[in-house]
Amino acid sequence: MLERLKIDSSLGEVHESIETNMAPHLPWWKRMLPFFGPAYLVSVGYMDPGNWATDLAGGSKFGYTLIWVLVMSNLMALLLQGLSARLGIVRGRDLAQANREAYPKYLNFVLYILAEIAIAACDLAEVLGMAIGLHLLTGIPLIWGVSITVLDTFLLLYLQKMGMRKMEAFIMSLVAIIGTSFLVEIVWARPNLTHVARGFIPSLPNDEALYIAIGIIGATVMPHNLYLHSALVQTRKIKKDDKSIRNALRLSTVDTTIALNLAFLVNAGILILAAAVFFTSGRTEVARIEDAHKLLSPLLGSALASKLFAVALIASGQSSTITGTLAGQIVMEGYLRLRINPWLRRLITRLLAIVPALIVIGLYGDEKVDALLVLSQVILSLQLGFAIIPLIHFVSDKQKMGNFAIRPFTKILAWSIASVLVYLNIRMVAGQAMEFFAQPGNLFLKILLLAAGIFFAGVLLYIGLHPLFTKRKELASITIHPAVEKQLSLNIPTFNKIAVALEFGEKDERILSHAVAQGGKDATYLLIHIVESAGARLLGRESDDYETQKDEEQLETYRQLLLNRGFKAEYKLGFYQRAKEIVRIVKEQNADMLVIGAHGHRGLQDFIHGQTVDSVRHELRIPVLVVHV
Repeated sequence: MLERLKIDSSLGEVHESIETNMAPHLPWWKRMLPFFGPAYLVSVGYMDPGNWATDLAGGSKFGYTLIWVLVMSNLMALLLQGLSARLGIVRGRDLAQANREAYPKYLNFVLYILAEIAIAACDLAEVLGMAIGLHLLTGIPLIWGVSITVLDTFLLLYLQKMGMRKMEAFIMSLVAIIGTSFLVEIVWARPNLTHVARGFIPSLPNDEALYIAIGIIGATVMPHNLYLHSALVQTRKIKKDDKSIRNALRLSTVDTTIALNLAFLVNAGILILAAAVFFTSGRTEVARIEDAHKLLSPLLGSALASKLFAVALIASGQSSTITGTLAGQIVMEGYLRLRINPWLRRLITRLLAIVPALIVIGLYGDEKVDALLVLSQVILSLQLGFAIIPLIHFVSDKQKMGNFAIRPFTKILAWSIASVLVYLNIRMVAGQAMEFFAQPGNLFLKILLLAAGIFFAGVLLYIGLHPLFTKRKELASITIHPAVEKQLSLNIPTFNKIAVALEFGEKDERILSHAVAQGGKDATYLLIHIVESAGARLLGRESDDYETQKDEEQLETYRQLLLNRGFKAEYKLGFYQRAKEIVRIVKEQNADMLVIGAHGHRGLQDFIHGQTVDSVRHELRIPVLVVHV
């Protein structure tokens, strides 16, 4: 379930699983296809329910005025996602791994926590979006919709088993549903194209527009997507020569451009729809997704409009939640070198999102859900600097990137984008803080917020300056294979006492054969069997029922058979708790090796029977030989 990684690779189960070296005689489009897919998985995060909330709020309150923010954020996303893909293709590192190599442990822990907060905020938006969509489509209460979203854990597991290509195809189909739904609704809405064109001229009418604009940027340029993209490109098997890398970068750029522009069209579609339907009709108060759903049908004159809206919302939430889980896996493995089962990782991510959603709905009702959606996107925006600044440093490093380090113009552009994003966030936080500090009372909270602000400003400054003043060396190198000495010093162990866990079945002979192969006639073989009768369950080692007596006789029979063959043998009975008793006996008898059988069960049986082997091997500090029986 949980293990420390010895060999690091992003998404290890699918790392380099897609072949890209196609036969030269194939048509060009077939040779390109293997490279297409990673950016589409990334793009779904750019059209998730959080985007809906910010786009609806922007369109209904300010009409077409904030379209330019979508354009700007899309251009930012194109550049930043391109840099993220470059890091993964050239260096074979995802952003979390690169951070781990470059920064001290304590700073990486802070960056890890911030990344997890960003992922939780993103998943919160997905949870709320799917819950709202289910509520709008079926009428089930919002709080129940939030609760049942945990079930999509199983969908993710199924898709992962099917392989990366099929997962990408599934995501693309959901994106197609979203895009088609809004295309139809925009045709019905018939927006004023002249007014739409004016929306490309930058302007911010007031502070509320700034807040929504930052929310749009946070919903579009998402920090966890930078981690995700740098890992997803590593699912492609690419030769490490300059020509192959250059070709991979070129095709990845095409993939990113197409995918993110499609996402831009969806976001623009939502904002334009809100402006055309609500702002122009004087319904500037429509900032809630549920209100938009109710008003679409009467204002557009079609009952199908609301249905399409709800279906697209569910598709948006479902597609985005899958990529959020993958990002969580990447962040945990990259920073902590800790790998856990995907279902557990998914469950953790989902519970971190469900709990605050349930609390807000329980305390304040459904009316605050959309405000929570916008807040989640603002939180995402606040995390951007902590992901973007290290990324720019890494892809600018000529020592590690070689000929593929970004050019001066790209570097200037990237730092300009980072500066704009950090400035907007500082401006927003400063504005909100001044309003809060102007209110009387809450002295402790004010001091706490001030300290937090100073701390995170210091962290941001540190990650920006650290690479400039430190030697260019890896602090915690993550290599595919550890360094090997020129001469191997092989200390071959000898085993004095080998414990053998027996089940009294037809496979015992196989288990004993493997045990004898390890120690020969020099070792003593400790035969172990666990009595699991009702008497053993109640009385433990005091049990002397019929099954206990027969089990002891069977162990004595095995001992005699080994003695007759010239082997040294003894035995011990354990009672009821199989794993704990095996561990106890092994430790008490000072065995220096354990041989145990594994059944190769599947599904539910694996969950039941696999616990013994897993529990035993995690508790013991001696070699454990698992024999497949």
